[in-house]
Amino acid sequence: MADATPAPSAAPAQPAVRVLVIDDSNTIRRSAEIFLRQGGHEVVLAEDGFDALAKVNDHTPDLIFCDILMPRLDGYQTCAIIKRNPRFTAVPVIMLSSKDGVFDKARGRMVGSEDYLTKPFTKEQLLRAVAQYHPAKLSSEQ
Repeated sequence: MADATPAPSAAPAQPAVRVLVIDDSNTIRRSAEIFLRQGGHEVVLAEDGFDALAKVNDHTPDLIFCDILMPRLDGYQTCAIIKRNPRFTAVPVIMLSSKDGVFDKARGRMVGSEDYLTKPFTKEQLLRAVAQYHPAKLSSEQ
């Protein structure tokens, strides 16, 4: 007689990660949303830095992907403001850019980002970044 209880590996080991995607490109936001939802994550979208600042407070993301080149408030400024808030200092921020320059990566680190992804990114790259940066956050809450 088969047991109806699913194997431990079938049950989700951890809750979905809430990911904020900040990008002024609708195409990038939607691609990231599709990839992340397919990976079982919650997704919050913001179209610029100001929109992101409100959504960070409202949704308390576990991880943030932030475009660098945006109008009004660029990604470096947005990341620096988020990281200055004690509530969000530990939230990993991964910068997104179509440029793969050493200067951009270094500047991202200076404002507090943990990593850098070059656009266009693949589903695997996005999900790998989530897997790399969210376990530390979840284990620190336990």
